[in-house]
Amino acid sequence: MKALALLAAGLLLSHGAQAETLLPELPRLAVEPSATSVIGVSSGGYMAAQLAVAWPERFQGVAVLAAGPWSCAQGGLGQALGQCMATRRGPPDLASLDVRLRDYQARGLVGGSEALAALRAFVWHGDEDSVVDPSLGLALAEQLGEWLANPEEQLKVVRSPGVGHGWPIEADERIPPSQLAQCRTGGGTHMLACGLDIAGEALAWLHGPQEPAQATSLAQLLRFDQAPFDARGLGDAGYVLVPKGCEAGGCGLTVALHGCSMTEEQIDEAFVRYSGLNEWAAANRRVVLYPQATSSLANPQGCWDWWGFAESTWQLDPLHDTREGVQVQALMAMIERLGEAPEE
Repeated sequence: MKALALLAAGLLLSHGAQAETLLPELPRLAVEPSATSVIGVSSGGYMAAQLAVAWPERFQGVAVLAAGPWSCAQGGLGQALGQCMATRRGPPDLASLDVRLRDYQARGLVGGSEALAALRAFVWHGDEDSVVDPSLGLALAEQLGEWLANPEEQLKVVRSPGVGHGWPIEADERIPPSQLAQCRTGGGTHMLACGLDIAGEALAWLHGPQEPAQATSLAQLLRFDQAPFDARGLGDAGYVLVPKGCEAGGCGLTVALHGCSMTEEQIDEAFVRYSGLNEWAAANRRVVLYPQATSSLANPQGCWDWWGFAESTWQLDPLHDTREGVQVQALMAMIERLGEAPEE
């Protein structure tokens, strides 16, 4: 009953009163641990890979949109800009990244090879991406192909011609034009009006055939307090979509990670409402967690930490891409909270 009350409180929030209203906590929903996935775009794609490699035993699958290989930046902003967005420094050295993975595994900082090999993975990239070079998506696919037990059955790679950088969606009359970006050029909200249902395609690959998407009128979108999961670069509030019936437990969970310049403070609720995930989640008993990063002097575009800014002030070799990463720990704590039994 307490979870229901929290959800109701979240619905009463008006955007203008958010700063003055005490936010509810992230509810305990007893989500099904064996049916958890993570999907992210751009910096969120890099973070999705970091989560899946750090804790592969906790995820059924990972979907990465418009991003490159795991740990590509290796803790350096210059590397991130020159080899993991553009490729003016040349392509990422996958062999050195594999050495990095094995070193982390030996130190217990990421998941073991057997758990990593069991993941399902979905990789998408737009061929006209001018922010993250499309060749980096292919490099990620090559990297995953080396790690997965049976890449032909576990890995799906999608390239979309004429599509730029962002999250492609099937735009319809329900979505205000101001919330959409041009398919090829991107920018704005980075919600690309391309007529592509990448959310549905990714979920079907990661979790098997889905019931047809349906309106989200029976699902509840809760804005919750992220303060209990405090980490550098995390926003004050996040969102969670809870389909009808999921308050009692037993639903799957997908963690959806926005890209740079896609936080609530930058594009309002465009990502959490129009990603396309909600309609599939409502029809398939799947909770969707939308954590929120925030902008700062060290991270002016509100990116997820895929190059080490959250640790670089005290670590010579940032562990942002391991179980010790502060943002990784915060996101896993949110997943753990959603897995706890609802309070009576």
